[in-house]
Amino acid sequence: MEAATNRISKFGIQNLTIKTLAEDIGLSEPALYRHFKSKNEILWSLLEYFKTEMKNRIQSISFKTSDSEADKLRAIFNSQLQTFVSKPAIVSVIFAESIFHYEENLSNKVAEIMDMMQDFVKANIKRGQELKQYNNFIGASILTTIIIGGMRMTVLKWKLSNHKSNLVKDGKAVLEGILKMIEK
Repeated sequence: MEAATNRISKFGIQNLTIKTLAEDIGLSEPALYRHFKSKNEILWSLLEYFKTEMKNRIQSISFKTSDSEADKLRAIFNSQLQTFVSKPAIVSVIFAESIFHYEENLSNKVAEIMDMMQDFVKANIKRGQELKQYNNFIGASILTTIIIGGMRMTVLKWKLSNHKSNLVKDGKAVLEGILKMIEK
């Protein structure tokens, strides 16, 4: 999975093939075909790898009892943004949903990743509203869409700038702007 991630980072998702990946890891193509039948199977495995890593990373964030829900949300997004900066291929694969349009299993895996992040954020918003830390003028589902949409736009702009903008700084600014609107 690391070799596939490195290949995508250096040469783009379109350059990931069984042949190029086999060369990168020093295996023959037939040997790699014993593990993966196609490029799509490699991409599906890569998406599953990213999903598992993201879930474990977010669940392992340790919070202080004094942390507000906003502090927790900042920590979750900081973790995501730092991961994207250190492994930009993750963004290339997860944001390739238009490439996956006709590959239902890949589209479904991207949807699972998005749903998982949405669940983390929505649970945070609901807790914050219940604890009266966030206002409840807008429902948790809509706020979740606004937050994730803002962050997604920030990540996309970073990707399109060829990673020249400061993703962590820009992402924090977007999240802080949204939190100013919803915190009590």
